[in-house]
Amino acid sequence: MSTEMQIMELISTAGESKAKVFQALKKVKENDFEGARALIAEARKIDVEAHNIQTQLITQDISEDVESPAMSLLMVHAQDHYMTSQLAKDLIEALIEVFDK
Repeated sequence: MSTEMQIMELISTAGESKAKVFQALKKVKENDFEGARALIAEARKIDVEAHNIQTQLITQDISEDVESPAMSLLMVHAQDHYMTSQLAKDLIEALIEVFDK
């Protein structure tokens, strides 16, 4: 798979994860905490895929056997998507704990 395709896959999986956690937030607003937790669990599974892609990209970057992928706006964009999806998940998980009392 080309570097560009890996980057696009990272963007896609991070976006899918973020969508799940915002669906979980909607469940929190509806006081459906079990539904929210189920969506967070789905997001975690998606995050594993995104993390694996990120790890592959980092491994390529530090490998002496392969030319490092060029740093591009697309790569930065992918990292931004991944990190914001992680932050959203962490915050929404905290909200579940705060409101499910």
